[in-house]
Parts: sequence; C-alpha cells; structure tokens
Amino acid sequence: MNPLTMLLLVALLVAIWWLLRKRRQIADEARQAPTARPRATSTEFHAVSIKTSGHACRAAQEMVGRRFLATAAPRLPLPECDILECNCRFAHHDDRRSHKDRRSPFGPGGAAGSTGSFSSEQRSGEDRRKNSRQ
Repeated sequence: MNPLTMLLLVALLVAIWWLLRKRRQIADEARQAPTARPRATSTEFHAVSIKTSGHACRAAQEMVGRRFLATAAPRLPLPECDILECNCRFAHHDDRRSHKDRRSPFGPGGAAGSTGSFSSEQRSGEDRRKNSRQ
C-alpha cells in the first residue's frame, strides 16, 4: 500500500470518528435540554395568573382570575398555603390586561355618554407605553 493511500485512509477514519463524536454530543445536549419551551415572544408587560388543579388552598382560590405582572407575582406555594402537596401553577399571558377594552358603556356618562361599539380598534399609532419607556 503506498503512503498516499494510507494517508487518505487515516484521514477518512478520523473524519468518520469526528462526525460520530459530534453526533453523540448533539444527542447528549438534546437530552439535557430543559423540557419547558422557551417563550416565542416576550412582552414588557408579561403577566401570570394562578392556575389551580384539584384541591387548592383558600388563598389560591381567592387569587384565581387575577393577573400579576410576572415580576410582581407571588411565589408558589403561597405563604398562606395549608395544603401538603401544592399543585398550583402559573398560567402565562402576554399582557396584564385580560380584555381588549376596559371601558364600560355604563360608565360616568350613562347611556347618552356611551363610548360606542368596540368591534374595531379606534386608536392609531404605536402603543403609548412603548413611547414612554424610551
């Protein structure tokens, strides 16, 4: 066997070994990756609410439906929790507000001062909160 053929054979074996090692490394990293999916988009006003399942303590039941900014949310389990194995979790929301429009047609103006139909967005321009943070 001539030296050039021998050199090519060794180079081929080294390349195969390197590819198999890289493949195993990628598989190991995939197994060690966290199971939680990263959020596709993160908003400045990301919010959470408490989600109960099964038997929940009174403190958690009183907080169901309330949204908290993620940075201001209480820690789970709640300090007042008296359940041995707390199953409360956080449900994630893009915004702290739960409804599209907070105005009430029964507001201070009464029926004559109604704010009208809310079927389409009436505001123009960017979100005012974005402008105030710059």
